[in-house]
Amino acid sequence: MLYQQVISILLAFILINILLNLRSLRKARPTAQIPEPAPLISVLIPARNEESNIEACLTSLRKQDYPCFEILVLDDASTDNTADIVAGVAADDSRVMLLRGQPLPPGWAGKPFACHQLAQEAKGSWLLFTDADTVHAPTVLRYALSTALGSNAALISGFPYQRTTSIWQRMALPILLYFMLLCWMPLWWLQRSERALPTVAIGQFMFFSAREYRDIGGHEAVKSRLVEDVWLAREVTRHNYRQLTLDLSQLVSCQMYGEFGPMWDGIGRWLYTAASLSIFILIVLMIVVVLLFLAPFLWLVYGLLLSEQPFNWHVLVIAQVTILLLGRFLVGRRFSQPKSSIILHPVGMGFLLLASLHAGYRSVRHAGVRWKGRIYIP
Repeated sequence: MLYQQVISILLAFILINILLNLRSLRKARPTAQIPEPAPLISVLIPARNEESNIEACLTSLRKQDYPCFEILVLDDASTDNTADIVAGVAADDSRVMLLRGQPLPPGWAGKPFACHQLAQEAKGSWLLFTDADTVHAPTVLRYALSTALGSNAALISGFPYQRTTSIWQRMALPILLYFMLLCWMPLWWLQRSERALPTVAIGQFMFFSAREYRDIGGHEAVKSRLVEDVWLAREVTRHNYRQLTLDLSQLVSCQMYGEFGPMWDGIGRWLYTAASLSIFILIVLMIVVVLLFLAPFLWLVYGLLLSEQPFNWHVLVIAQVTILLLGRFLVGRRFSQPKSSIILHPVGMGFLLLASLHAGYRSVRHAGVRWKGRIYIP
């Protein structure tokens, strides 16, 4: 009974944190006038084997209503038609430029090195790093600059809308990219503080002041990091610059991991990073996930189907499951996620635990992690 009471209280606090986060999470709206003349914005896209995504991304960016921008795409040793597609678009639009990536040097991860090369060629006073599988509303550059100027933020990032078309995506991505972050991060407090505090940064949309970006050391400061967005945000905070996390779901959409294999590799990359930092922390996180987010469903099944005697704490277990489903519903509604992802919650949690075990095993064995056709050894 005491165990169930403690879990119920913790879940109640988590639900309160979700509600406060959803209430305080700003949508990107203009908060300041665009200067005249408008400053140049460099849109920087690392692309490796993105032939199925890159044209839609470029098409959306070329439709921006902002008057002064350039689009630089770096082909990172693609083995498909990514470079040819970008070259064709660049031939029709002088704002688009194709860069050929250099060989990956020792000590660098692929994406940080690609972004580093892009930043070296960028001429803008503002830099937008975005992924090749994103699609942008025509107002996104104007809104991002206006918000950055109005908030005096060196970094604007946030939560894009995640397009989920397969059961695998619906099972795992809403949990990982929305629910878990809003459960644990007190954004409502972090972003109101007068001090520079770390917040959520998502690599699908990272809008920097070029001066502050270079002052923190750019991507070279995080050159070996597989989850470079998290560590870039840490560098921003370490240099006492302000960062802002927004609800970007009406401005930017993204479809990650169209197939199960790439999704397994992508999630494994995040979890492998945590395991490499501390296998103990990963184990603690797995235990917490089981106790808070999976065990209530298991207890409910046990009590309703397997227990021969009525269990006197069934009200608490039902309350726990209700809190979890309510939290999933509120987060899913805010970010327009399918209701089937809520039903798949226990399965998604089980999947994340399996991925964590696999990442921990590979970390202990020093087996490295696979990402975008490359093997990274710690």
